[in-house]
Amino acid sequence: MAKLLVLTLAGLAVALFKGHQSSYQTRFAASREVTPVEPPNCNFIKGVENGAEDLEILPNGLAFLSTGLKYPGIKSFAPDNPGKILLMNLNEEDPAVSELQIRGSKFDLSSFNPHGISTFTDEDNTVYLLVVNHPNFKTTVELFKFQEGEKSLLHLKTIRHELLPNVNDIVAVGPEHFYATNDHFFTDSYLRSWEVYLGLAWSYVVFYSPDKVQVVAEGFDFANGISISPDSKYVYIAEFLAHKIHVYEKHANWTLTPLKSLAFDTLVDNLSVDPATGDLWVGCHPNGAKIFSYDPENPPGSEVLRIQNILTEEPKVTVVYAENGTVLQGSTVASVYKGKLLIGTVFHKALYCEL
Repeated sequence: MAKLLVLTLAGLAVALFKGHQSSYQTRFAASREVTPVEPPNCNFIKGVENGAEDLEILPNGLAFLSTGLKYPGIKSFAPDNPGKILLMNLNEEDPAVSELQIRGSKFDLSSFNPHGISTFTDEDNTVYLLVVNHPNFKTTVELFKFQEGEKSLLHLKTIRHELLPNVNDIVAVGPEHFYATNDHFFTDSYLRSWEVYLGLAWSYVVFYSPDKVQVVAEGFDFANGISISPDSKYVYIAEFLAHKIHVYEKHANWTLTPLKSLAFDTLVDNLSVDPATGDLWVGCHPNGAKIFSYDPENPPGSEVLRIQNILTEEPKVTVVYAENGTVLQGSTVASVYKGKLLIGTVFHKALYCEL
């Protein structure tokens, strides 16, 4: 009887393992092949060699790019170099990037590890840049003021909170007000590996203000990109390993109510919203397993989706860019300005395309 029980438990364990293994492969899109879709006029952005994990374009065509991210378990081509914030002017004929100098005696440049970024412009046209930072693999949110004439960022404040233990992305709704996704990747590595493997839905979204901090959405299998509609009525959240984008209605007290979800066959990363049309532009990983087990002979591909009319019953989803990694590896973000498309990656290069 005891032997039968042991064999039964062993059989259940094997079945459970195989089930989770299959789920893991599905969630990471481990075996998906990419059908190439490439705009005719794409070139590498000069000066981007170590990724542009996130980017933000102002209405005047100035673009901020975060580069040099060191992320647990993911390739870095410059592991000993601190990260940077780059500036690019999309009104120029052949735009290149320049590094923004960071000013502020209390800010540690040597440990700067920028991740998600977001901007907020106040009534006086002062531009604030909020940056998710992982100094020494912890998490802070850094608040900067953009000084365009000096091409610099003035560091104003470092934000820490127990509900912001491992932030991935951020969307600003004020100079010190924002929504943030927590992905649980900058926590204990043992717990992290089991969460990713088993698909534990521990990830959540927080609203932060100096007066109140609260969880406003939870139960995600790796919450990743986050953005907001041009009218500020809806918040969009990418659920990375579930291959979904969720639409939430935003209320006056900053809480969120789920409205709808869209499912995809790719891993959705950062979200950008075209302020002119309301379209979502999504940087995606068509074969995400290759991101976490990098092989230069079999690199991760890249994919960009455009989602039109997301609030309707039949949104239109278009693959604007797709490539198997021979050109661009590991796309994370895409954003547009007047027919120009920028595509960033977690650790590789970045593209500038004329649509």
